[in-house]
This record gives sequence, structure tokens and C-alpha cells, in this order.
Amino acid sequence: MSNSLGTLFRVTTFGESHGTCIGVLIDGCPAGVMIRPEDIQNEIEYRRAGKAPGSTARVEEDRVEILSGLYDGYTTGAPICLLVHNRDVDSRAYETTRRLPRPGHADFPGVVKYGGFGDLRGGGRFSGRVTVAYVMAGAVAERVLSHAHIELLAHTVEIAGVVAQAPADWSVVRRNAGANLVRCADPAAAEAMARAIERAAEERDSVGGVIEAVALNLPVGLGEPVCDTLEGELAKAYFAIPGVKGVEFGSGFTAARKRGSENNDAFIIQDGVVATATNNAGGALGGLSTGMPLLGRVAVKPTSSIARPQPTVDLETMESAMLEVRGRHDACIVPRAVPVVEAMTALVLCDFALRAGIIPRVLR
Repeated sequence: MSNSLGTLFRVTTFGESHGTCIGVLIDGCPAGVMIRPEDIQNEIEYRRAGKAPGSTARVEEDRVEILSGLYDGYTTGAPICLLVHNRDVDSRAYETTRRLPRPGHADFPGVVKYGGFGDLRGGGRFSGRVTVAYVMAGAVAERVLSHAHIELLAHTVEIAGVVAQAPADWSVVRRNAGANLVRCADPAAAEAMARAIERAAEERDSVGGVIEAVALNLPVGLGEPVCDTLEGELAKAYFAIPGVKGVEFGSGFTAARKRGSENNDAFIIQDGVVATATNNAGGALGGLSTGMPLLGRVAVKPTSSIARPQPTVDLETMESAMLEVRGRHDACIVPRAVPVVEAMTALVLCDFALRAGIIPRVLR
């Protein structure tokens, strides 16, 4: 398995869905960054289940434990180890998973790749549960990025075909996204999204959606072309989130249906600096940041574990079978994935900022 991300700011995650704990080791964090436990805990709380519509009945306490790398409230430059324990675990529903792989889930290729030795309880390493490690690390990365005045936002822009109205400005996202349980900046759309999730849950089904990540105040030139491009490394991080099936930046796939004269962003002078009149590029050209807001969108598939009967195969008898997934699952993982997408954005940008020398190894 490959469980690490980043070059200078490097994170390695560990733990399984129904194992003892989920954790992350952060190597390369600059010394002198003030980190309060509540900075990390607040992000974990934003991700937790229990209140969102159609949310899983599994509700972990998720109290962060800081095992190393901090002294007197500041990072020391040594590796930072963070973890949360798995307390609310019930593995009974997964006794048949090894034999009857869930459609849409990684059970089947996981059994084949690891010879049947992998921990499939709750999805093991393939579970969305592991993303709490990304959120913990992302909280640290955001504290580092704040020294360069880089701000990150993430919000839900679509669930079950309900599309939010584009915000007039980023203050709308700051104000509204955290004010509802689906993490959407458009209150009217948020209500419709919640109803769609509830309907899917009542019908023993699930729905997916789209999350937008925004990075503000980026300097020009972040990224390391031609292989470690800004968009490429972000896409790699986003695809490490279970359930993500599509990524686009700026105008994304709609650019394929435009002419160059429509899609090109004209350069202008704004407040004495070079900017662009539009932002179809999404803040990146040639794998480098342009200084405009970085806009990335992530498509999240419907939760694969649903209670409706689904055809599968019996891997022991090699015959067709039917499966009704039991256990505790979200009818839509999009709201809980919003802080995960933000965290992944922070991890990649923090690594690039260190590689560019924008953030020093010691912060005072």
C-alpha cells in the first residue's frame, strides 16, 4: 500500500475503519507554528456524523490525541503524530463481505490484491473513516498556510442533482456554508439537498454530489511542472478520498465545449498587480498558480453500501448471489467530505509553499 502524500510537508496515515485507531504522522512541519488542540478538534467536529440528514448511526467521539511534535503549544520541527480511537465499532454486518463483495465498493479488488488477508470490516483502509486522518493533518497545514495569508474554503455545490447558486463573493461561503448540515452556501438549495438525502435514505438508497474547494491569496508560481503540477498533485490528493470519481479545475469539462475566445482569461492590471478579468483557468496555468482564486471541484459518487437488494457473486462458490448491505452507512457522504476536501487542498498547498520557499523552516 501507499499511504503517504507530499514531498517536504509529508503525511502518512494509518489505521482501519474498525481497528484500534485512525492516525497520521506529519513530517516536515516547520518549527514555531502555534497549534492548539481545539484547532484540530474543531475540524474533526465539522466532519463528524450524527446530525447531517441520512447520516450513519455510527457516531465516534473522535477526541484528538497529540502524541508528538508539539511543546508548549508550538511545533518543534519533529514529526507530529495525531490520532483518534475507534470506540463505536460493530463488525457483525461484515462477516459476509469477504465472500459477497458489495457492488460499488473496493471489497472485490481488495480481496484479490491482498490475498484475502486485508481487514474488510467497515471497509478497512478503503473506508471513509480513514479521512479523519486527513482532516487532522489538514488542520495543521492550514495553520502553517495562515502565516502566508493563504485562506481555504470548501462548500457543497450539488447533491442529488440539486445545484446551488454560485455565490456572489467568497464572504457568502464563509458566512453560510457552515450554517447548515449539508455545508452549502445557498440556503434554499441546502434545504432541497437535505430533503433529497432524506428521501434516498427512506428508500434505502443513496445520492452523491459535488464539492468545490477554493484557495485565496495564493502567490503566483506555486507548483513544480512538468510532473508535479499544481492541479496534478491536488487531483492525486482528491482521488485519495474514498468515493471521489471526478475532479475538475476552473471551467473544467465545459472548456471542451467553448472556443478559445470564450475560455481564455484576459490579463488586466488590478490594484497595481496582474490579474485576469475572468477565471476560467481556475487559478492555474501550466501547472502553476496564477494568483487568482484556485477553484477545484470534486465529484463524489453515491454511497455504495445501500440496503436495497443488489446482485453480486459468491466468491467461494463462484455463483451469482444477492446482497442486502447491513450495518451503519451514510445515505450521502458529501456533507462530511467537505472538510476532507478542504484538508487535502491544504496539505498539497502547504507542501508546495515549503518547496517554493514561501514558508520558512522556522516561523517566529
